[in-house]
Amino acid sequence: MQYTSTKFEDYISKGIVHSFSRKDNPYDNACIESFHSVLKKEEVNHHKYYYFNDAQKAVFEYIEYWYNRRRIYSTINYKTPREVYKTVLKAS
Repeated sequence: MQYTSTKFEDYISKGIVHSFSRKDNPYDNACIESFHSVLKKEEVNHHKYYYFNDAQKAVFEYIEYWYNRRRIYSTINYKTPREVYKTVLKAS
């Protein structure tokens, strides 16, 4: 059974939000796929987690304290997401 089948869609529609790309649009999930790639390269692949809670805490800290507050991005003029967010808040 493929993920695009009606049977599958009916099954997951009972409480799961489906996030596969629309038909003929491979770019729908490009943003989150890029994030997962960076997360693995910069955090997950550098550590060995023995307990789920340790992994959960490490990923949370990576996202909140590094990815959003310190890591700069060329796509947003070499600013952090936090800086951009603050700028948008001031403008509104």
